[in-house]
Amino acid sequence: MIWDTHAHLNNRDYKKDFAAVAARMKEAGVTWATIIGYDLTSPEQSVQLAQKYDFIYAAVGIHPHNATEVTDDVLAKLLQLTKKPKVVAWGEAGLDYFRDLSPRPVQKTAFIRQLNLANEAGLPIVIHSRDAHQDVLDIVKAHPPNLGGIFHCYAGSWEMAKTLLSLGFYLSFAGPLTYKNARHAVEVVSKAPLDRILVETDAPYLTPASRRGQRNEPAYVREVAEKIAELRDLTLEEVARQTWENAENVFRMK
Repeated sequence: MIWDTHAHLNNRDYKKDFAAVAARMKEAGVTWATIIGYDLTSPEQSVQLAQKYDFIYAAVGIHPHNATEVTDDVLAKLLQLTKKPKVVAWGEAGLDYFRDLSPRPVQKTAFIRQLNLANEAGLPIVIHSRDAHQDVLDIVKAHPPNLGGIFHCYAGSWEMAKTLLSLGFYLSFAGPLTYKNARHAVEVVSKAPLDRILVETDAPYLTPASRRGQRNEPAYVREVAEKIAELRDLTLEEVARQTWENAENVFRMK
């Protein structure tokens, strides 16, 4: 059993072949997926998918690319969505200085507001951090999530990872772990406690190396788990079991 802890099956890329994607997911031994919100409409779509399918759980939040959309009304609607069944996290939220699609001060404000609302909702938070590690770290130290959270598709240094681990965060890894230039991710996966590691696809993005150029989907998270098994000299079954337990812990399902 493998849990894809971060996918965007609420993306329009899956409208035409959702059933086939779900079938391939199950064939690959990927039993559950957490579908992550990112803009004005996707959080509600995540919740709807979770209510319709037994193998889906939901997270609701606004991505830093869409930080200018974070208004009082939007946040109030998201807070209401957290009361729906099978909503297990707030996210994704954070900072993205790579593409800078929203002004940085707006991103910071939106991130802080969502951290506070995750606490109000009693949920862990799924954090997006790209080329913004120090500012993200400063913000989570000043506004700590009461129920912890996940740094998704972690790409930072081992030094940064040690700080995040000391703060109680989980680190999630996606397709880039399988790339030839994945020096930081490989080092962190090799050194981090196994009980703080998660696997994800970030589908439809970040396809593993063997499928570069294709649309990503939950079935392919198996390749990420296989890479962790290789790096840690473990079996795929051992990695699958431990990362599943880790997901249960971070999503408070035990």
